[in-house]
Amino acid sequence: MSDMLILGTRKGTIIVDRIDSHWRPRPIVHAGVPVCYATRDPRNGTLWASLDHGHWGPKLSRSRDGGATWEELRSLKYPVGARYIVKYLPTPDFNPNSPSAQPEYADATVLKIWNIAFGHADQPNRLYAGTIPGGLFFSDDGGDSWTLNRPLWSHHSRGGDLFAGDATTVNQWNGTPASIDYGVFEPGIHSIVVDPRDAHHLYVAVSTAGVIESTDGGQSWQARNSGMLMDYLPNPESEWGHDPHFVTHCPAQPDHLWQQNHCGVFYSDDGAKRWHKVSMPNLGVNFGFPIAADIKDGRTAWVVPANVDSERMAIKGGLFVARTTDGGQSWQTFRKGLPQENAYDIVLRHGLDVSGDDVCFGSTTGNVYLSEDRGETWQCLGSNFPPIYSVRFG
Repeated sequence: MSDMLILGTRKGTIIVDRIDSHWRPRPIVHAGVPVCYATRDPRNGTLWASLDHGHWGPKLSRSRDGGATWEELRSLKYPVGARYIVKYLPTPDFNPNSPSAQPEYADATVLKIWNIAFGHADQPNRLYAGTIPGGLFFSDDGGDSWTLNRPLWSHHSRGGDLFAGDATTVNQWNGTPASIDYGVFEPGIHSIVVDPRDAHHLYVAVSTAGVIESTDGGQSWQARNSGMLMDYLPNPESEWGHDPHFVTHCPAQPDHLWQQNHCGVFYSDDGAKRWHKVSMPNLGVNFGFPIAADIKDGRTAWVVPANVDSERMAIKGGLFVARTTDGGQSWQTFRKGLPQENAYDIVLRHGLDVSGDDVCFGSTTGNVYLSEDRGETWQCLGSNFPPIYSVRFG
C-alpha cells in the first residue's frame, strides 16, 4: 500500500499524499503544461513526468527529492537516418494498389513520450520510454541520455531497416488516433512490461500493431498476438494490426498478462503465447482503455468500462468498475460511491492503478476516485482536477 498518488494532468503534475487517513493534494508543478504520464521509480524513488509542451515539444522532467524540486532533461532524439513509412487515416475510397498508396517516407522526430518504464532491479540505471511515432528508447545512465532500440524500429513488420534504404517488407504498423493531435497518423508505444525474473525479457504494446516480445534485451522481437481478435480487419486473427489500449502483468506471476484492447478484454496465463478474450458485453465489460492487474494474484484484474468507440463515455451515464478474480471467467461490477446519472467520464489508458487493496482512477472530466477495499466501494478525492491523463501510486 502506498501513501502517494502521482497524477499526470492536462495542466501539470499533481502529487496527492495520504496524511492521517486523508488524501491531500500538493500545489501543482509543471503548471500549465500537459503531463501525459507521471510515475515513480520503485528502485530509487525518483519521480518522472513526461511533459507534452505544445510549442517546445516533448520533454522529460525528474525529481530526486520526492517532488520538492524538478529538473528538466534533454529531450529524446531520433538518430540521423531514422525514417518511417507514413500512414494516413483510411478513407472509404482508399485503394491500396494506387500509386499514392506506395511507401512514402518521413524523418522521425519525437512527437510524444507516451510511457516511462523501469529496468530490472539488477539494472538500477536502466529506463525505457515509448514514443509516437513508434520508437522504443532506453537509457543506462538514469535518464541523462537515451538511445533508440534499432532492432524494433527496423523490424520486418514495419518495412525493415530504413536506415539502409527503402522498405524491403510491407509496413504492418498502423497509426493511433492519439497521434492526430500532432498532425500525423502514426503508431505509438504506450505499454512497456519488464519481467521481474529476467532483465532481458520485455514486452511492448503498440497502437496500432499489437504486442511484441523480446527475450534477449531488445536485440530481436517477435509478435505475440495469437488469440487476439480485431473486429474491423478483413482477417480478425491477423498477426498484425491489433490495437491494445494497455497491457500489464502481475509482478508476482509475470506469465499472467492482461490487455484492454479496442475490441475487448484479453488475458494470457502463458507469457502471451496465447491470448484469450474474456469480455462480458452483457455486463458492460468490453470496450475501454485502462486495465490493472493485482500485484500478487495473476488471475485478478480491474477495468473501467466505457461505451462504444463512437461515444467514449460512461455506459448509460453510470460509472462503474469491474473486477475478475478467476482470469476473466466471471466479472463483478461495483458502483457504490460512483455517479450513476449524468456521468460522462472516460478513463484513459494510464488512468487506473492498484497498490495492495487500494485502487484508484482518474477521468478526463477531472474526477479522481479511490477504493480501499479492492474496488468494491469508492470515494471521490476531488472533482475539480484538470483532465487526468495518468494515475500512478508512488
